[in-house]
Amino acid sequence: MRILKKIILIIFVLIALILASGWMYTIYLKPSYSGEIKLSNIENETQVYYDEFGIPHIYAENELDAITTLGYVHAQERLWQMELIKRIAPGRLSEIFGKDMLKNDHFFVSLGIEETSKKAIEKLDKNGPAYMLAMAYLNGINQFIEKGPTPIEFTIIGIEKEKFELIDTYNILGYMSFSFAMAQKTDPFLSIIQKKLGIDYLKALDIAINPSSTLIKTTNQDLENFENLISNIDQILEKSPIPSFVGSNSWVVSPKKSSTGSVLFANDPHIEYSQPGTWYEAHISTPNYEMYGYYIAGVPFPLLGHNRNYAYGLTMFENDDMDFYNEENHPSNKNSYKTPQGYSTYQITSKTIKIKDDEDVTVEVKNTRHGPIVNNVIEEISDSNPIALFWAYTQLEGQVLNALHSISHATEMQDVKKGVSMIHAPGLNFMYGDVKGNIAWWAAAKLYKHKPHVNTKLILNGASGEDDIVEYLDFSKNPMAENPSWEYVYSANNQPDTTANMYYAGYYLPEDRAKRIVELLAPKNNWDKSTFETMINDVTSTVALNNIKEFTSIIDNNSFSEKEKNAIEVLKHWDGSNNIDDIAPTIYNKWIYLFLKNTFEDEMGEKLFNQFLKTTLMKRTIAVQLKKDTSIWWDNSITSKVIETKKDILSKSLIETVAALENQLGNEMTTWTWGKVHTLEHQHPLGTVNALRKYFNVGPFPLNGASEVINNTSYDFDKIEFGMYNITLGPSTRRIIDFSDIENSVSILPTGQSGNPFSTHYKDQAEMYNNGTFRKMKLNKEEIISSSTKLTILTNNE
Repeated sequence: MRILKKIILIIFVLIALILASGWMYTIYLKPSYSGEIKLSNIENETQVYYDEFGIPHIYAENELDAITTLGYVHAQERLWQMELIKRIAPGRLSEIFGKDMLKNDHFFVSLGIEETSKKAIEKLDKNGPAYMLAMAYLNGINQFIEKGPTPIEFTIIGIEKEKFELIDTYNILGYMSFSFAMAQKTDPFLSIIQKKLGIDYLKALDIAINPSSTLIKTTNQDLENFENLISNIDQILEKSPIPSFVGSNSWVVSPKKSSTGSVLFANDPHIEYSQPGTWYEAHISTPNYEMYGYYIAGVPFPLLGHNRNYAYGLTMFENDDMDFYNEENHPSNKNSYKTPQGYSTYQITSKTIKIKDDEDVTVEVKNTRHGPIVNNVIEEISDSNPIALFWAYTQLEGQVLNALHSISHATEMQDVKKGVSMIHAPGLNFMYGDVKGNIAWWAAAKLYKHKPHVNTKLILNGASGEDDIVEYLDFSKNPMAENPSWEYVYSANNQPDTTANMYYAGYYLPEDRAKRIVELLAPKNNWDKSTFETMINDVTSTVALNNIKEFTSIIDNNSFSEKEKNAIEVLKHWDGSNNIDDIAPTIYNKWIYLFLKNTFEDEMGEKLFNQFLKTTLMKRTIAVQLKKDTSIWWDNSITSKVIETKKDILSKSLIETVAALENQLGNEMTTWTWGKVHTLEHQHPLGTVNALRKYFNVGPFPLNGASEVINNTSYDFDKIEFGMYNITLGPSTRRIIDFSDIENSVSILPTGQSGNPFSTHYKDQAEMYNNGTFRKMKLNKEEIISSSTKLTILTNNE
């Protein structure tokens, strides 16, 4: 009995020791929000005040001290995120995740982002402020790597920390730029439609085709190549552990449209959800510089920011800065290709990709005058007809670091404009407002022209030279507006007005959000912070109501069952809102999916239709197609003895909608609420492992909003078939800056400031975000000190 008691005691002690050790380990891993830390290369003692949401307010005697401190505190919250995002462009994900990421790595090393980064760094002024501040920021990150605890993700995956270099920052910006692009999904898709179905089907999608142009002759092998190209690029982006940048809203009103007589500014960039989220907020204050900024991992200057004098933000321009070219191999020499001047030799380089628990893989990258050949990247693509990818980001000289420094260190509006003009890619809309009453927006991109016959949304002819770029436009010809007479500026990724006497080609999103923004902004002249808060959370779609009218105006009500008639009545009386307790959006979104499926899948085929659902073209097509009483797409090509009409397709879609929802949600229509199917879970890369999901992921939550409303909580249309609208992207932050009361401007993040799962700030904003509420972006030092913990940075320059 005594032996048994001793054994029980020993087991109890061991369990207690294990629990105590685990508790101590989690305490050790938590970020330091108070106390003292010694850092090298700091001239003067620096204070970091962490407010109640974990936002660091850094007070330093000079900017180099402040930015070094920023690098350290950013790394202690987001080092794992930094590690992942820096590995994408140079093709180093396989080193930590194994062979599953080989296709991603092969694709990204072929793009040439790293080579572009090296060239940009070579030309960077090493005595200039952008370089010096960037190096100070990296020095802060590296001091945390040396001195700070190793994040738990590194331990679970089994990798070592490694120091950051300037090329990592450039590679991160390169990946961010690629994630903005849409041509890689759309151009091959439209080329397939052209070859498979003909020009009439392209025209019916509102794709302009010059009838006098000579179109590239293609083979069945080309069709298969193009289908595999977009399918594989989709898979590569979906497997990326870091979110893509997708869309955004922003609007700024002049003093004449505000109740306070000052500028009001709103911005909510739409980015794929992840955990941690994209932005890290930090407030820097020195005797000569102040900025409250939103930083992405590994980048020293904020992409969004404001101070007491001005505010700036961004949306995606969605311009076309990426083209595919069909190259022509030499008939007897596979290492050369045809150009207008004769045959040229491919520039061939070898790249080695390291793979965890496996042998290294060496890949060959072929480059042409247009860019890299992508055939070798994707095994399913035949190399008999090489496809080259032109991308403005890698083909033109970039000054993105200097640009971001200039924008975040401006003293007047023209300084911001100058910084914006230095960005050649990705295409961005920079939004601006200031304390003097100025408002503006500028499209940042290096725009270019082709000959009139060229349609850049198709695969182009690379051999003849006839489809090459003929002119690059000066920044002064970019779309922009400064202090317009209508007293507001806005962007919702929609088509801008004419520039250089033309509508510039792009992959713009439909008018839904833009139309709603203008409907709200234009008639009202007494805007304030509170009404801006309501507007940025708006979930109403007037375009959806117009779409329903297109259906209800032509239907035969007697052809439907009672349940189907009830569904139609719900849609007829809908106010367009998308709240979690609403029933109409559940019916409407299922009906829209089935309308798309019944209209396009018969001609496209299942694989191509699913790829169509992933393009911005699909979203633009919805309202346009519904307005057409006659269209080549309405007829079901499979039913040879019947010619279907618009009425037939839309009625069939409604009948199938009701049947599907009954099967999924039950017979009682009052239970078909939007919140049951429209949910958000913020996914951590390790949360894909079931055992780790509850520790790393945040959610799931039912959420207000929908695709292409102002509160744009969107989902993958190709997954709707299964009845769930799992939200993939939405507002990555909501910011409202009021220049009449700058110290009470507000913001919110989707989950929290910290990427450390043991931090109290890992998900402390999630409930507020879901409810559409805000917290202050504090600038008042006394208020900050009174509500914060203090971390003191001491000099260690011995």
